[in-house]
This record gives sequence, structure tokens and C-alpha cells, in this order.
Amino acid sequence: MRYPFQRRFATLLAICTLTIMAAGSAHADPKDYRFEAVQAHVKAAGDTVVALRLIHIPDNKPVTDAVIFGSKMEMPMAGMAPMATKVAALKSTTPGEYRFQTDLSDGGSWTLTVSAKVQGETGTVSGSVPFIAMK
Repeated sequence: MRYPFQRRFATLLAICTLTIMAAGSAHADPKDYRFEAVQAHVKAAGDTVVALRLIHIPDNKPVTDAVIFGSKMEMPMAGMAPMATKVAALKSTTPGEYRFQTDLSDGGSWTLTVSAKVQGETGTVSGSVPFIAMK
């Protein structure tokens, strides 16, 4: 063969191309994400705004384009079913934050449970975030 380096270069290029294509088609697991409170302690004052971040754990960066659904806010009650309150998604002005308006008239521990679809992922990310409403 006249130019042996060309064959090696072509083989290396093919291997790199296949590796990149395989990596681009991989999907992360929903366990690679977590929800966290922007501020865990909030004022118990009727209509209250709480905010979450959805974090991609491997790179510790907030996810900015998730579709949030299935939100519910509950206060655990000893020996009884949890007390639920209204919760509604709000538009956020901060990328990576997901805001909700809820009725936290009673002080104490509350839990916001949400689910999300992350662009490019096949599974659903779900989580519960605790908040403390202070009088």
C-alpha cells in the first residue's frame, strides 16, 4: 500500500464516529435527577409561593426545560391521612426554577410532590420536596 497512514486514519475516524453516535443515543436514568427546594423555610401566610429546582445529578446543573406535572402539596398528620391543599404552577422568571402557588395557612412541615418529563429522556422523574411553613 502506498499510504498506510491513510488506512489507519480512516479506521480511527470510523471508530470515533461510531463512538460519538452510540454516546448520543444513550439516555440517562430518571434516578440521575433530584428535586430540591430553592428555599426550604417559607412564611405560612395563606397563598405562598414555593420554588423548586430539578438538578441533573451527574453534572450538578439545573434542568431548564422540564415539563412539570402532577403536583400536590400535603401536610403529614400523625395517625391520619395527610392534609392536602391547593397548588398551582406559576411561570418562573429564573431559568431552572419551577414555582408554585399554594395555600400554607398552617405552620409546620409540608411536602410538595411533583413529576417531570425531561427533554431527551424516556422516563418520568418524580420526587417529593419538604418545606417548613413558619408562622
